[in-house]
Amino acid sequence: MFTLEALVSDAALELTVLVPGPAGALEAPVVWVHNTELPDPSAYLQEKELVLTNGLWLGQVPAAEFVANVKRARAAGIVFGLRAEMPRTPEELIRACAEAGLPLLEISQAVPFTAISHTAAAIYTDQRQRGLIGMVRRGDALATAISRGAGASGVLRVLTKDHDLPLAVVDRMGRLLATTGARLDEEQLRIVAAGLSRRPPALELDLGTGLAALYPVGAVGDIDAALVCLRPLFGLTPAEHEALEQAARFLSLEVAKQQAVQAIEMRFAGELLEMVLSGGRTTEVAERLRAFGVNPAGPLTVCAVALAGAEAGTPHGLAQVIGDFLGGEGVPAVVAGGTQDVVTVLAWNRPEPELSLLAERLVKAVDQRFPGRRAVAGLGGLAPHSAGLRRPLMRSREACRVLRRAPGGPAVRGFAELGTHRLLLGLVDQDTLRAFSHDLLASLRRHDARRGGDLERTVRAFLDHDAQWATTAAALHIHVNTLRNRLAKAAELTGRDVNRTEDRVDLFLALAIDAME
Repeated sequence: MFTLEALVSDAALELTVLVPGPAGALEAPVVWVHNTELPDPSAYLQEKELVLTNGLWLGQVPAAEFVANVKRARAAGIVFGLRAEMPRTPEELIRACAEAGLPLLEISQAVPFTAISHTAAAIYTDQRQRGLIGMVRRGDALATAISRGAGASGVLRVLTKDHDLPLAVVDRMGRLLATTGARLDEEQLRIVAAGLSRRPPALELDLGTGLAALYPVGAVGDIDAALVCLRPLFGLTPAEHEALEQAARFLSLEVAKQQAVQAIEMRFAGELLEMVLSGGRTTEVAERLRAFGVNPAGPLTVCAVALAGAEAGTPHGLAQVIGDFLGGEGVPAVVAGGTQDVVTVLAWNRPEPELSLLAERLVKAVDQRFPGRRAVAGLGGLAPHSAGLRRPLMRSREACRVLRRAPGGPAVRGFAELGTHRLLLGLVDQDTLRAFSHDLLASLRRHDARRGGDLERTVRAFLDHDAQWATTAAALHIHVNTLRNRLAKAAELTGRDVNRTEDRVDLFLALAIDAME
């Protein structure tokens, strides 16, 4: 765009300012020029256009009415062209523009209106050329920064050489990847992450301290991060907006590069687990661990992490969160993501009890990144070296699978800490287990629903109190004879007598399976 001041400063146009208009009007952007002699050109004018006129309408409407029509269209101002029949700008036009607060310029008879058009076009061309040159130069600098491994921080440094903006790069997990001139707290990072998870992603967010513009950064068709500018979209100039969009595209290249590296690492980690499970190729296992910075000759352990719920699956970014956490703890590890869990092989030279504390902190970190989803971690015990990893690997995954199916249960457990019945239940088809539990408990539930009874609650309490009659009766606030009558009725309905061990086991398992659903 150009300004009235730019036109006036061009001596060849021979323009004179008769009415400057309100403060800043001469410096305001003008989109283009519009030549008209219509008494009311408002229907054809665009906002911020400059009206060029010789005043041929003066015999049809008063100057004040013409000015009002131009003002209504929000034009940038009026240029009055002098001619032989009217060598001076009419006083009534000058007065009307002054009263309306509309800039009025006068152009001499010797200069045609086309000269203004040519000057405006030349300004546009120069601006566009400078913009393109700047974009190419900035593009070269951005490409160089990425090719040299400067990462997201390097991209921001290039961008701020031309534009003084508060910027940050935040991924969809709410992690701050780079920043310059911007400070974002945990809550603001969470807001950005939530905005990126929308479909379509948010392009502007209220971060509590004001609006911020978001420029999505994606790779392989998905949005993985955003270039965040702590300015509202309306507060950015076209040049700033264009530069931010360009930087976001280059950040997409950086994200794609990182994802490719992570995919290779994840594949190598997955192959490592397959080698461990196969029970052979111990030399290759040791070499692969060394490649990840893990000493294969020292003590090792395995931790499997997942989100609770039978159908939870492994969310995008879980492996990255775990890797970042362990890196921050200074623990060398190999992280391998799967469809149902993320398995981590860790070098562990500390006392074994500290492993549970580390796993609990890890679970809390995962919970923070995936609010509303409960993380669990299964521990497989220690192996003296890489040749002994198979057993801890299998145990950690089995423990994790049991924890996932126990809502409200512990978040971290070692294989040895789990009850034998839970491990056995984890090996049986879940549909079969649910059918067994439902069939056994259905008669109790129908009776309780029909009679308003407490048979199921009574059986649970009896088993919870290790089949102690007096203790159970006291816990239920009933007489022992009442307890005996209830359990006798339960035996009649289910065919399972709590006085017989095998029947008691059936009832215990049915209730345990019900708690796992």
